[in-house]
Amino acid sequence: MRASTRFAGVLAGLTLALGGAGLIAPTAHADVTACINEVERELQGGEAPDSIRMACYVGLTGDHAQCVSGLTAGGVTNGTAVSACRVAPK
Repeated sequence: MRASTRFAGVLAGLTLALGGAGLIAPTAHADVTACINEVERELQGGEAPDSIRMACYVGLTGDHAQCVSGLTAGGVTNGTAVSACRVAPK
């Protein structure tokens, strides 16, 4: 195989791989953001601490129970925690 053909193939593969990752990444970020926004509404304008952000990330992975317990341990009410963790994996 010629070097130019091989180079073009590698470039095309990288473009497809990186383009696909770029399409998926914003969706994941938006889900964590939705969870954090639910909590920040309860905090009435306060910024969520890192422990809350981490609990929302756990919710993104689909572990609803761990997300809820992480949020309630961070001082969020149970109702808000359940609703925030529900929107995380969507």
